[in-house]
Amino acid sequence: MDHCVDHLVYCDEFGRKLQSIFGIMKYIIDIDNTICYTEGSDYQHSQPDMQRIEKINQLFDQGHEIHYYTARGGNSGLDWSQLTAQQLEQWGAKHHKLIMGKPVYDVWVDDRAITAKDFFK
Repeated sequence: MDHCVDHLVYCDEFGRKLQSIFGIMKYIIDIDNTICYTEGSDYQHSQPDMQRIEKINQLFDQGHEIHYYTARGGNSGLDWSQLTAQQLEQWGAKHHKLIMGKPVYDVWVDDRAITAKDFFK
């Protein structure tokens, strides 16, 4: 077990060294009410925030990894992956990966998290 912890620490340190050398970072970005405005679960009528999408696209163009991570369908069990992929394409949201299945939660506590409001200041 200690070996696994040591390995994870090593990987994290290695990742930070790469980041300091190359300046490349991995961004995990929520979709609803982060890069678009969505009322409840009315995903079909989500409206993109093009200024926010452009800021993320600039990060992509600089070589950073962009992963969109969404809880769409987490409560209903419906598969929103096709609509979500289409929306990202229509909105011109550049990314490396779309990840469905983000857990549904009330509060997310994380040492590397930043609110959308603070990120897009």
